[in-house]
Amino acid sequence: MKNIDINTLKVTNEIQLAKIPTFLNVEASEKKKEKELQKIREKLSKIQDKMYAHNKYGVLICLQGMDTAGKDSLIREVFKEFNARGVVVHSFKTPNSTELEHDYLWRHYLALPEKGKFSVFNRTHYENVLVTKVHPTYILNENIPGINSVEDITPEFWENRFESINAFEKHIASNGVIVLKFYLHLSKEEQRQRLLRRLETEKHNWKFSPGDLKERELWDAYQNCYEEAINKTSKKYAPWYIVPADNKETCRYLVAKTILEELKKYTDIQEPELEQEVKDNIKMYHDKLASEI
Repeated sequence: MKNIDINTLKVTNEIQLAKIPTFLNVEASEKKKEKELQKIREKLSKIQDKMYAHNKYGVLICLQGMDTAGKDSLIREVFKEFNARGVVVHSFKTPNSTELEHDYLWRHYLALPEKGKFSVFNRTHYENVLVTKVHPTYILNENIPGINSVEDITPEFWENRFESINAFEKHIASNGVIVLKFYLHLSKEEQRQRLLRRLETEKHNWKFSPGDLKERELWDAYQNCYEEAINKTSKKYAPWYIVPADNKETCRYLVAKTILEELKKYTDIQEPELEQEVKDNIKMYHDKLASEI
């Protein structure tokens, strides 16, 4: 299997999405990719157990991508070996009435990982500079002072949002949250094929919505917004990774590999040692329990 340097996926300079491939040949069969993913899952599970005992870091995994990019199945396949207590998935939909009574980052603060745990954001706080920028009328639902019509939403408004998001991520990163952000880079043609399969396969019909086609018509607008958001918010403390997503198995493998390689850098994550007094008396504690039989 072709060895992929995950650093080639990390955004460190300004990018143009149209020039980045949506398919990557890793020179392996689907079965081989699944076997490699299984190995990585097991390693990630062990790291998570160690993180839970260490109790100093949390991990925030952010997943963004166009409809049908494969976020749901990726979450299922990448995190299936985790202890259920160790990972929580949050799928952010349209803000409800309670959430709209707060600032747009409020509900994301509430979903941040506890120490020793993973939070996976399936769609994220970036929806507030993506879908709302493509559909600016949604901003009016937030009832923000000074924003009474779409005309009040200036370029400065969006710049302030990017600054707020960067500040949010820098703050949580400085307090022990490891932030990794993945854009699942799907081609328009592959999306068309996946939408067709939803219509042609009865058991997957429920996944289809006519709204999917309306959003597809806005493909170019979304691509521009993604490109801008990634360029403005890929930071050392919260990097973006652009992952080719036309092949789901390859995409899952690359995301899992990236998470593993990044977490391995945190060499201070270790299981806590027992106090010396406890260590010295382990045999006594063991003998005491064993004698109760």
